[in-house]
Amino acid sequence: MLLLLIANYLVPLREVFRVNLIKNITMMGKNKKGGKRMSKKQLVEALQNFFESGANETYSFKQIFKSLHLDTHPLKMLAIDIMEEMAWDDYLSKVSENSYCLNMKGQVQEGKFVRKSNGKNSFLPDDGGKPVFVAERNSMFALNGDRVRVAFMARRQNHIKEAMVTEVLSHAKDTFVGKLKVDKDIAFCITESNLFVHDIIIPKRKLKGGKTDDKVVVKITQWPSKESKNIVGEIVDVLGQKGDNNVEMNSILASYGLPYVYPKAVEDAADKISGEITEQDYKEREDFRDVTTFTIDPKDAKDFDDALSIRQLQKGLWEVGVHIADVSHYVTEGSIIDKEAVNRATSVYLVDRTIPMLPERLCNFICSLRPDEEKLTYSVIFELDEDANIKKWHLAHTVIKSNRRFAYEEVQAILEDNGVIDSTGTPAPDAPKGGYKGEWATELIQLDRLAKKLRAARFKNGSVKFDREELHFDVDEKGKPIRCYFKKSKDANKLVEEYMLLANRTVAESIGKVPKGIKAKTLPYRIHDNPDPTKLETLKQFIVKFGYKLKTAGTKGEITRSLNKLMDDCAGKREQKLIETVALRAMMKAKYSVHNIGHYGLAFEYYTHFTSPIRRYPDTMVHRLLTRYQEGGRSANKDHYEELCEHCSDMEQVAANAERDSIKYKMVEFMGDKIGEVYDAHISGITSYGIYCEIDENHCEGMVPIRDLGDDYYDFDEKNYCLIGRRNHNKYQLGDEIKIQVARANLEKKQLDFTIADE
Repeated sequence: MLLLLIANYLVPLREVFRVNLIKNITMMGKNKKGGKRMSKKQLVEALQNFFESGANETYSFKQIFKSLHLDTHPLKMLAIDIMEEMAWDDYLSKVSENSYCLNMKGQVQEGKFVRKSNGKNSFLPDDGGKPVFVAERNSMFALNGDRVRVAFMARRQNHIKEAMVTEVLSHAKDTFVGKLKVDKDIAFCITESNLFVHDIIIPKRKLKGGKTDDKVVVKITQWPSKESKNIVGEIVDVLGQKGDNNVEMNSILASYGLPYVYPKAVEDAADKISGEITEQDYKEREDFRDVTTFTIDPKDAKDFDDALSIRQLQKGLWEVGVHIADVSHYVTEGSIIDKEAVNRATSVYLVDRTIPMLPERLCNFICSLRPDEEKLTYSVIFELDEDANIKKWHLAHTVIKSNRRFAYEEVQAILEDNGVIDSTGTPAPDAPKGGYKGEWATELIQLDRLAKKLRAARFKNGSVKFDREELHFDVDEKGKPIRCYFKKSKDANKLVEEYMLLANRTVAESIGKVPKGIKAKTLPYRIHDNPDPTKLETLKQFIVKFGYKLKTAGTKGEITRSLNKLMDDCAGKREQKLIETVALRAMMKAKYSVHNIGHYGLAFEYYTHFTSPIRRYPDTMVHRLLTRYQEGGRSANKDHYEELCEHCSDMEQVAANAERDSIKYKMVEFMGDKIGEVYDAHISGITSYGIYCEIDENHCEGMVPIRDLGDDYYDFDEKNYCLIGRRNHNKYQLGDEIKIQVARANLEKKQLDFTIADE
């Protein structure tokens, strides 16, 4: 009953706007004795707001004059002149000699709404035009990703182009995560990122047992409209009390629409799959069970989806097998497991857990290439000479038996124990009299030697060098972070990487590289476009202050070589991370598509993903298509696979965002008991609203809000990534060393705030 009363007595937002507008105009337009006459600028703004508030209406002069209280002859004449000008600019349409309406033709477009937390929202037109600014007051509560219809506003002098949302056509999502507040008569859900102007109203009968301070998943049942600005929803899941580690991690997943539990029907279907290898399987496959084979993965990994085998065929000739879990043998297209895998598209790796793409029985047991167990694989078998040149290769369904499960750290220790110095690119020296030290050391060292030849050739061919460090946490049994550190890719990681790159490139070439005049069959490629020229130029100007140069014009190879030289020159220097960050911003995002344009970063003309079908759906797609084409099948439907590629690219980005949020949460949690402590840091980012600083000791990042810089008023210099004080000309720029004090650690907002510490 209370909800009905609230809804009935709320005045529609637009009506409130119109009433206030008219009141304001009345005050401006009074031209009685002692009153102030409205200027042309004021009247232009008043007319613009008037027509936009009634976008689909036609108004006569009489209605306009009455509504805007233009009761003097000069004001009326001025209004007519302005409307004539607006019609000439195609902002208004002249309906008759004395009536106008907002010109919706050409002024109205459909597209995607992009919401920003700072209120600088924008509209992306369907035709691919430039983004257009949408002020919060003109957003109609549209959310990020919503499809909207907008009307373009008349451009005021010295103002940017603006648009106003006239209709929300469809919502990108209808479920949200938030904190529950239950009052006596009504309940509210407060979303974590304050997406809505108003909290979501939850009727008491739709609480599902939720209590105050519970984290909940809410489905919207009523969106804001002209009749009511209320947002009404119902609880679909109660995650639990805020602060609990499992609750918080599941909240992150739910906020991105990612599943945090596995459907029972899918798990039941997985339980029915037999892991037994039949006699028919052995007959149809190449047998690699007696060839030395091992897996190399992170120490906490359970899903082993790739293995390497090696044997010497003759002096100077090596057979290297890249064996990949044959997921498509067990997961048939269109099955309930396959549909769930398509929906998820990728495994999600949060700080303290993995949310797998496939049910646990498949990803950790049946498909996983566990040691001392016979497994079905799809393999690329190479014959390589001592310089890692491919003499022969073939693709085959195989059976393997892994001899050993290595962690990266174990392989690295074996390499270093035998004379390898990490990151130098130099392989181990010849074996001493007693042979190399360590389990399978001879095989590992030979794989490393060939991998380094492959890597050197790749960089010579134009591959871009980016060895980024990754932030990692050690957590206790309750998920609380106890240590924070950067993990660097070492020679052991690079060894595996090179063979995966080789396999991916080779199978992509086998389908895409066809003689002239022959149409290539459909295949999902991993593509990466050329860098943004504008951002490259910005990078060039930015690095000058550190004494570096960059070539931004010329061939693709020349630009890449210049980029690699820059990476080599700044390696180990204070500004390295900073330059790498700015350089990465110039790079385009890699994605999946059936329309191949090559991979810029790797300098491969053809590239795909074949080597991780347990955790990536595109790899499973590639396996199925390769099998189909090996059996003489026709080319697959391009449109269908492009749709799947787009979905997988989108889900990859969503998973990356969720992972980033889990890192942010653990970072804030880790620093929560360190309020007031002072640390040495460096400036890692500059924005118009604050300075991002990274603590040197533990690599945690927080922000000094610009409002807390009380010694001056600071302007943001976007080109040079710095803040400059107006009075004292004090400068804060990227890479500067700085002392900070931990001020606030807000877990709900995943926000860490610093202040500048007193020297």
